Amino acid sequence: MPITRDAPLEFTDIARIAAGEALTLAPAVWERLGSARAIVDAVVAGGIPAYGINTGVGALVDTAVDAGALAELSRNLLMSHACAVGEPLPGAWVRAMLAAQINNFAHGASGIAPQTVALMLALLETDCVPVVPRQGSVGYLAHMAHIALVLIGEGEAIHGGRRMPGAAALGAAGLAPVVLGAKEGLSLINGSPCATGLGGMALARAARLVAVADAVAAMSCVALGANPVAFDEAAMRLRACPGLARSACNLRGWLADGATAAGGRLQDALSLRAIPHVHGAARVALAHAAGVVNDELASVTDNPAVLGTPEAPRVLSQAHAVAPSLAMALDGAAVALAHLGMIAERRMDRLVNPLVSGLPKFLAGEAGVGSGFMIAQYSAAALVGENRRLAAPASLDGGVTSGLQEDYLANPTAAALKLLALVENVERIAGIELVAAAQALDLAGAAMPPAVARLHAAVRARVPVYADDQPLAPLLEEGARLVRDALPVGADQFF
Repeated sequence: MPITRDAPLEFTDIARIAAGEALTLAPAVWERLGSARAIVDAVVAGGIPAYGINTGVGALVDTAVDAGALAELSRNLLMSHACAVGEPLPGAWVRAMLAAQINNFAHGASGIAPQTVALMLALLETDCVPVVPRQGSVGYLAHMAHIALVLIGEGEAIHGGRRMPGAAALGAAGLAPVVLGAKEGLSLINGSPCATGLGGMALARAARLVAVADAVAAMSCVALGANPVAFDEAAMRLRACPGLARSACNLRGWLADGATAAGGRLQDALSLRAIPHVHGAARVALAHAAGVVNDELASVTDNPAVLGTPEAPRVLSQAHAVAPSLAMALDGAAVALAHLGMIAERRMDRLVNPLVSGLPKFLAGEAGVGSGFMIAQYSAAALVGENRRLAAPASLDGGVTSGLQEDYLANPTAAALKLLALVENVERIAGIELVAAAQALDLAGAAMPPAVARLHAAVRARVPVYADDQPLAPLLEEGARLVRDALPVGADQFF
């Protein structure tokens, strides 16, 4: 079912389009696009000096460009700015960037030609996905230039599972390239859609991940005989935190109708007792980041912005493309996810550690002959260490480019890319805890609350009991896949 863009998209819409949904524009959007293009045409016809329309860009702002060379300027901008390097981004991520870019143009303040936007929509509809190298952006320019190359029949794209030159990919999809006019090259590489699209993808995955984390933690609590009084509703109301309240409510739901902790520990270790506090804090940070991404999608991030009318055009240079609020918010989300992984690894250690678990050593069926999940905990610890490095703030990297013209850099794309890497790592950590918790429940032989029993059954439908009779890695990979898209917990919009 196509998504129609009448009001600004939200991060959940970006994720749906990334996953394969088509995007259409409401009639009012097409009217805005046409009006903004007419303003650009009026600026060109009137010889009104305007950044990026009839001047160079960056440090070349004071270099005038003749009217006859404006189409060449747009084309050359794509050629010179398409300098990203490294392995290609996944196709879904590129679709997310495309969706965010179209959404930005739909505000009607960029001046890009409607036929160019129509071709971008067609790329989504036909799943003709530009090849975009992963590295080389301090903001937005390089990645977006690789997308734009395909619109003019250059670069590379993937269509029907085949990587081919841009012109061939367009032809295979039944499409034709466009010839860019004044300002279009700049608009196609400008703004924050790259980081916004990638950040939206990361947060959509995090919305499920935080819900899964509550569920998996509940399994570990049952396996370890944790005292559920730590999640008592009256106690949780004493701390004002909507994220904590949501996670505690989830835990009570998973643990409902289970055995009480009579005769058990009066107070458990913090990796069990503080689940709502850590998971809840992550929810707060992720909700903030989601709000910032949605604000970004509701904003014009093109520079310059095109306002007024063809009779009274206004072309306003500003710094809306820089997006420091987005970079900082995504950095904060990265720290939150790192904490989610940290506490999951600590629970995983308690499951396998014979000093505290009360379970067979390292969850091995025959300890000594078998090592069970001993080294799986090493893998989780390694991922936690990697997350610690990834959580260092990209927004503080700084940098100076373009001959001191761009002497402040927020690095939002770098923040989004490392957030996606963190999401994947925490999905893997949660997958390791999930498989280990299922094994622990089998070995403990304790009665499971009905909801936890359903989770355990979902794991056992795809992951067998481990008996040191096969490599463990494929089972852990299956655990990560369950976390990403199959464990029956539903999505969670944080709180």
